[in-house]
Amino acid sequence: MSDTTATAPAGAADKHGLSTVMTVLFAVACGALAANLYYAQPLVALIGADTGLSRSAESTVVTFTQIGYASGLVLLVPLGDVLENRKLILVTMAANVVALAGLALAPNLAALFALILVVGLTSCAAQMLVPLAANLAPDHERGKVVGNVMSGLLAGILFARPISSFLADYVGWRGVFGLSAGVITALIVAGLFVFPTRRPSGRQKYLSLIASLGRLFVKEPVLRRRGLYHAAMFAAFSLFWTGAPIILLRAPYNFTPSEVALFALAGVLGVFAAPVAGRLADRGHSRAGTTAALAVAVLAFVAALFGETSLVALVAAGILIDLGVQANLVFGQREIYQLDPAIRNRLNAVYMTTFFLGGALGSALTSPILEGYGWQAVCWLGIALPAAALAYFTVFDRSV
Repeated sequence: MSDTTATAPAGAADKHGLSTVMTVLFAVACGALAANLYYAQPLVALIGADTGLSRSAESTVVTFTQIGYASGLVLLVPLGDVLENRKLILVTMAANVVALAGLALAPNLAALFALILVVGLTSCAAQMLVPLAANLAPDHERGKVVGNVMSGLLAGILFARPISSFLADYVGWRGVFGLSAGVITALIVAGLFVFPTRRPSGRQKYLSLIASLGRLFVKEPVLRRRGLYHAAMFAAFSLFWTGAPIILLRAPYNFTPSEVALFALAGVLGVFAAPVAGRLADRGHSRAGTTAALAVAVLAFVAALFGETSLVALVAAGILIDLGVQANLVFGQREIYQLDPAIRNRLNAVYMTTFFLGGALGSALTSPILEGYGWQAVCWLGIALPAAALAYFTVFDRSV
């Protein structure tokens, strides 16, 4: 029995799942929203120089974005289980535009951190779109559909770094966020015509809805473990992509922002991991795929140990960390979406919140560890996190 009533405009879902038009728009919107979280990653040194942040505090810009996103996952995404989805998504995207425009004009540090927190909070609209796509997809194609939509989200994550680095040479870091506001505005207009109406049958009150998230984390072992595995992976991801641009801007590399953009393109290959992982999960290969994804992340940081003197090693590490992290994300989502179709927004919220807190921790640690102990210490922590997840998964976890 369906947990929703849904209607959709032309070009939306049909009896075979999602149409091409809807899938593309879902993917592009997810990518543009998720990119907001990563534009600042290669720009922290520029933002710090412009606003007076110390070197040891630069990475807190990324941390605030991720904390905002995690807050949105807890406070806003669960509403998708009780409120009409189309209106919720469009209103959240509109708030995102306002926050991005304000960030581009932020006059001081207090405004900067407040607005970047709201940008993160409202960018969670991406995680309202993913479970909506999962709900519209037929059971036998859910992994493929989620993988296709996630490939757009991951493309946004992966292209955000080179795009922001490149644009910063021409429009500055403020211009990057101003342009993003324009892109999200265009997607809102398109969404008015394409996003389907979905009315969930859930009738929980807001506080009860939010309180249920903690209970889900406690009572659903698959959700809890998958969230913690990816928290370790995402912390490692944040360590690498916050730290690597910083060392590239310094001696012996002395890269310009545009050159950092070219380096960041190495991670774009990770976008291909999502659809492949989705199809492998549909065919019952989640265990082997998860093992491989965690192992690839460990290998990435082994290569990164040589990154201070070898650009080739640093590029290889960027490719591997993104491949491993993006594949593991899709394997985890495929598993949690099987738990209870009626509460997919909340399942997604708990999963994403758990690992984004891991990412926030990773980005917060990057600058102090890099300044206090050097790049090697960053890499050893990057090795330890996915290695611990891999050890637990292979020895104790028999859920898949």
